[in-house]
Amino acid sequence: MSAVSRHYFGEESTEDSHSFHIDILESTDGDYGMFAWPSSVILAEYLWQQRSRFIGKTVVELGAGTALPGLVAAKIGAAVTLTDDLHKPEVLLNMRRICNLNKLDCKILGLTWGEWDAPLFELQPHIVLGADVFYDSTDFDDFFATVTFLLQSSPGSVFITTYHNRSGHHLIEFLMVKWGLKCLKLLDVFSFLPACKASSIHGNIQLVEIAFDVDEVELKV
Repeated sequence: MSAVSRHYFGEESTEDSHSFHIDILESTDGDYGMFAWPSSVILAEYLWQQRSRFIGKTVVELGAGTALPGLVAAKIGAAVTLTDDLHKPEVLLNMRRICNLNKLDCKILGLTWGEWDAPLFELQPHIVLGADVFYDSTDFDDFFATVTFLLQSSPGSVFITTYHNRSGHHLIEFLMVKWGLKCLKLLDVFSFLPACKASSIHGNIQLVEIAFDVDEVELKV
């Protein structure tokens, strides 16, 4: 079953008071990459509130799915590449349709975590995004390997993610240390969500900003 969901941003982020909206094509009976999960709504709202950081920046969204955060980044002035699993063409096709629906020019790239395909080496983002990318713990090492590569390839870059804490934050912390990353910011998402969006969000969802820990790597060397 397919439907279009409309997401409002700006002022009160409601239908009657907003700066712009993003329309998302969703399929509730398809791949989980065909649905706008709460973590993506939260990350997109954070991008809007932090919009001055994204103007003119190069942004890559990993595991983008319906790509709400990446589309907001494009709307507020970033050059955006949206990525998802190379082996899920239906998700990538839906992503292109969503870009067209919103009249936004984003690059679409098939990118599988932990696989070192040529397009990965061309990405040098200022900011990496990921919403609800910590879903299956068997993918975590491949994901962190990809994030670490991107952060290393672009000094000063940052990874911003929102995730439903299913596996326990201690596992995320362990993998950050393992891959030479550090936490710059950890937020309770309800501290910045407008009331109209917070009322529909449930569960333990966190927002984290992560960077490559140059000092830690130098100490090990």
